[in-house]
Amino acid sequence: MKNFQFYAPTRVFFGKGEYVRTGEILAGYGYTKIMLHYGGGSVIKSGLLAKVKESLEKKGISYVEFGGAQPNPRLSHAKAGIDICRKEGVQLILAVGGGSTIDSAKMMASGTLADCDPWLFVTKERVPMAALPIATILTLAASGSETSSSAVISNDESGLKRGFNSDFNRPLFSILSPELTFTLPPYQTACGIVDILMHTLERYITVPNFFEPTDSMAEAILKSVIAAGRVAMKEPENFEARATLMWAGSLSHIDLTGLGKEYFMISHQLEHEISGMFPHVAHGAGLAVVFPAWCRYVYQKNLPAFCRYANRVWDI
Repeated sequence: MKNFQFYAPTRVFFGKGEYVRTGEILAGYGYTKIMLHYGGGSVIKSGLLAKVKESLEKKGISYVEFGGAQPNPRLSHAKAGIDICRKEGVQLILAVGGGSTIDSAKMMASGTLADCDPWLFVTKERVPMAALPIATILTLAASGSETSSSAVISNDESGLKRGFNSDFNRPLFSILSPELTFTLPPYQTACGIVDILMHTLERYITVPNFFEPTDSMAEAILKSVIAAGRVAMKEPENFEARATLMWAGSLSHIDLTGLGKEYFMISHQLEHEISGMFPHVAHGAGLAVVFPAWCRYVYQKNLPAFCRYANRVWDI
């Protein structure tokens, strides 16, 4: 077992209808002006954005809107948001969407208070010393960005897709209402399931080492996601299945499943190269191709982990 630190400061508001309390929650923290960041038309068409705005207005919280976040979020878009945050003097960024929207918000949060190009945080040439707080309303169970310290961004000039970790990336709070995922297309649901599984598996099967509490938690998450994923694909409005996927997504990337272990998320790094060069490739779809190929290439180097996985997760 390796020495470790565990830090998970994000407050989670989990359950049906929690998003209608957004204004109340923000007012409790004392915020009066925020940026409302979101992606395409789904949050508008579903009525979610209107309900969030209504909640903010009831509590007298002013907001500036910034939409347009895309899958595999772009650095240029984040920089445009940074300019708005500075001009408008926002106190917090509220991301309404999935991992791409949240990661875009994280880059904006660090970049707004920085005296350098925020891409330097990604290349590890600079370290953020301050950031605007961020909060999230999650609409896709997948990335775990709603509770994690990581953010992934694509540089549209170089074609590079890279991630960076910072405690400033951890949201102040996240609102997780599983019913917000009922209307997701099956393809997006499937990609999300893969991403959750990979966040767990890449910590579970990399370097030969076991730590029983951590590995047992990982196995429980994997089994839960496999079972709930099958149900959600057939019954998209099954609340319990969607709730399982949403909470498992948060647990899978909050560092919990890697505590005391040595790991390197190689399949994620390989997939970032693919979707960085080809932005139309969904992250989960890329992982679904890369991870099995990686397993076939390396399994003989860590047979005990693969055997344990087969036995404890798949009952083989």
